[in-house]
Amino acid sequence: TNAFWHLVYFREEFGPVFVQEPHDAVFALDSEEKKVMMSCEARGNPVPVYSWFINGTVVEAENRYSLIDGNLIITNASETADYGRYQCKAENSYGTVLSRDALLQFAYLGSFSGRTRGGVSVREGQGVVLMCTPPPHSPEIMYSWVFNEFPSFVAEDSRRFISQVTGNLYVSKVQPSDVGSYICLVKNTVTNARVLSPPTPLTLRTDGLMGEYEPKIEVHFPLSVPAARGVTVRLECFALGNPVPTITWRKMNGNIPKKARLRKSQAVLEIPNVQLEDSGTYECKAENPRGGTAFKGHIQVYTFPQWISTINDSQLDSGDQLHWECKATGKPRPTYRWLRNGEPLTPQSRVEVVNGELIIQKVQQADSGMYQCVAENKYGAIYCSAELKILASPPVFSPNPVRLIATLGKDMLLGCRPRASPKPRVTWRRGDRRIQPSRRIINSTRSDEGNYVCRAENQFGSAEMTAMLWVKEAMRVDLSPSRMEVTVGESVVLSCRVSHDPSLDVAFQWLLNQQPLNFQQEGGHFEYTQTQSSTVDLMIRSILLKHAGKYGCRAQTSADTVFAEAEVLVRGPPGPPGVVIVEEIKDTTATLSWSGGVDNHSPISSYNLQARSPFSLGWQTLRTDPEPVTGDMESAMAVELNPWVDYEFRVVASNAIGTGDPSAPSRGVRTKEAVPSVVPANVSGGNGRRHELVISWEPVSEEFQNGEGFGYIVAFRANGTRGWKEKMVTSADSTMYKYRDETFPPLTPFEVKVGVYNNKGDGPFSGVVTVYSAEGEPREAPSEVKASSISSSEIKVTWRPPNPGPGRPRGYEVSYTKDSEQEESGNRKKTVGNETSMVLTGLEGNSVYLITVRGFNSIGQGPASTASTAKTKKDPPVQPPANLVWIQEGTNVSLNWDPVKSKDNESDVIGYKVLLSQEGRVHNQVMRTITPSAVLSLPEGGTYIIEVRALSEGGEGAISSQVRVLTSSDLWNSLSYWSIK
Repeated sequence: TNAFWHLVYFREEFGPVFVQEPHDAVFALDSEEKKVMMSCEARGNPVPVYSWFINGTVVEAENRYSLIDGNLIITNASETADYGRYQCKAENSYGTVLSRDALLQFAYLGSFSGRTRGGVSVREGQGVVLMCTPPPHSPEIMYSWVFNEFPSFVAEDSRRFISQVTGNLYVSKVQPSDVGSYICLVKNTVTNARVLSPPTPLTLRTDGLMGEYEPKIEVHFPLSVPAARGVTVRLECFALGNPVPTITWRKMNGNIPKKARLRKSQAVLEIPNVQLEDSGTYECKAENPRGGTAFKGHIQVYTFPQWISTINDSQLDSGDQLHWECKATGKPRPTYRWLRNGEPLTPQSRVEVVNGELIIQKVQQADSGMYQCVAENKYGAIYCSAELKILASPPVFSPNPVRLIATLGKDMLLGCRPRASPKPRVTWRRGDRRIQPSRRIINSTRSDEGNYVCRAENQFGSAEMTAMLWVKEAMRVDLSPSRMEVTVGESVVLSCRVSHDPSLDVAFQWLLNQQPLNFQQEGGHFEYTQTQSSTVDLMIRSILLKHAGKYGCRAQTSADTVFAEAEVLVRGPPGPPGVVIVEEIKDTTATLSWSGGVDNHSPISSYNLQARSPFSLGWQTLRTDPEPVTGDMESAMAVELNPWVDYEFRVVASNAIGTGDPSAPSRGVRTKEAVPSVVPANVSGGNGRRHELVISWEPVSEEFQNGEGFGYIVAFRANGTRGWKEKMVTSADSTMYKYRDETFPPLTPFEVKVGVYNNKGDGPFSGVVTVYSAEGEPREAPSEVKASSISSSEIKVTWRPPNPGPGRPRGYEVSYTKDSEQEESGNRKKTVGNETSMVLTGLEGNSVYLITVRGFNSIGQGPASTASTAKTKKDPPVQPPANLVWIQEGTNVSLNWDPVKSKDNESDVIGYKVLLSQEGRVHNQVMRTITPSAVLSLPEGGTYIIEVRALSEGGEGAISSQVRVLTSSDLWNSLSYWSIK
């Protein structure tokens, strides 16, 4: 039990390994959080302890410094006390490692001096530099200039430039518009704090203009520009001059990188993600009509060290040799140094240090610890670490004793592998007899059974292990059938039977083409069954082509392993043919060739040629020459193709089993042009305007146009004449042709046909059809127009159509206008078809209307009829029935109301309309009465709504207030009296 708990909770002990190392940091001095944390974390067993260094000096714990785990917390950080490079040290009983160092900077932005700045006075046309003189700051700042007052900023262009290196404002040629007050604004890139300088006045001198002068470069980059690979390099170049100079750039002995960008009117050259090949000498040149000047500087791209290979933990026996090598790349080329437990490792008698190589001869226990290789150049250093453990232990055997089984007639190797350091000396004996150190038993027999003892010893001790050897009969295997041919979709069974020593357990494994079968991933095709302890079957259900191959049965005991194979051939449809090549293409034929695919153990009987075009629905089977295409052929001609159509071709093979997958499509080809052979369908016509012959057809699909320059030939002639008129229609999408002749009588019959043509020639014509010319607009006006008033807002109009003849109306238009209005302001209303009456609605009451009717068709309108007049009736009364009184007795309701009296401008009342509806339903019952009273019989069970309107010649008057009546059995014998004012 104690051993068990020791094994469960034992954890390997090892030296510290960094999980997190400190990084460069910038701390804003104006931050509300007055603490800085430098991170450090290492894993190790025992748990590491930590300490920190600043600029190589140990950080002593005091009020401002504290450690939380491995992290260093600095309280009330200040630049004077805390600026510098920090390094973390982690150590435990197995060794010590140092982290990379990290720079801690502080971000701040001071204020400009409050001293008034002197004014600058220049001549017009002269160049000027306004100095910014920024306040103390860290890290970088950005510059801009305010003109006169915030937030009016100076816009940079070819004449004005703000250097982001010095902050100064450069004006190459001063203009009168530049006169004013200038303020330098600086912004900290970390804290975003901003401060403004005192203003600098700029004035113009009055003693004349500045003449032209050659450029003078005032802003330029350094002679040497070091840049880390991957950053953006920014080169500034600006010149004063009159006229304003033009800036150009070039790279000496090379081209400026394509990724480079020119900014600020070419005063700035930016190279993003700079690489080693971007190094070189760059020149900026300033020119104007008075001359030119140039400046050159060199970009030197450097790289931080990067590891190519590092060192790994090692465990060596005492007395062995340690050989570690680390390699790094960088520019400049890195140098190497080695640390052991955080201290420099110096060469000694056993220790060799050559660049990135460390060799220690005959390692000792004292050499154990944590080692670090440091690769560094002037731009940075990188660390890699590894632990060296020196092993020293006496031999230990586990397990002991061991049980070995050999196979009769085969060789047997006795293994003896104790754990020991250094490597022990090993001897064997059987009983009291020492045996040869080869430990191999040749051609095992029963006489070799027995106990064998291995003895191992080194300077720290010795141990023995007993191996008990048994010799068993060899195992034999039979896999049947050894070869079979099956068809796709069939099922087969392979049986594997072994003979073996009954005292040994046997395990089986099935393989296909030397790879173990994965029964879960084969979709149920394979099933493994063990019918006896020494026999297993493999069933393959619904076999597929991919299941063909060599099946192996492997049987294994603790003494022996045997293996047998059987071949399964699967017949199936052919595989896809090889690449299809278009050997020759004509207008309606294509000669194709291909290479045969695999036949899958059933000879290919025939090939099927298929094609697709932009006009087909998928792949279509083609007619061929010869037909059929037999399985021994690898070339055939596709026929009955359409000329001037883009085609892709493929080939499909078939055998006695079925049809296989198609080949890959051929490259796209277009058949040659030919004279068109398909004529337009549904040639017809008619309608149109007077004296027009309209001929229409369905256009021919692009699939059948057979070439470029496709169009139509429209031919027509009047019935009874001999010569054809032919007209060319050049648009392939056209569907109509109109021919106009003032001499055409309406509805003249013509014989018409439409042909086709393209650049290759004229094709056939369609069949001849008869088409009539346009009939013309109606010639006669309708007669017997009568109009009669129906109500105050409606007039019914009737008429008699004109006599039949050319220009038949397809409908009628009724025009109506008030007698007092102009005809142009009147209204018009059309019939849907050839109706001979219409009701005009929405009219004004007591008004006279002038009404005319005219026929129309697709050609135009005919003449108007003689005007007819009608006067609408007076408007109905606007006063609704009032003082409704009703008496309810059961389901009978007696209703009375005050008579409605019409005014002088209203129609006389001729009766009343009583509307009855059940609540919740749309349908109304209507009752008419001459007197102002009515008796209603209501069905039982419901709520009913009653309303009353006055009736007049002008229509229905206003509606009364609603009467709501509830009918139920409880009210049958009761009498209710109600009234509504």
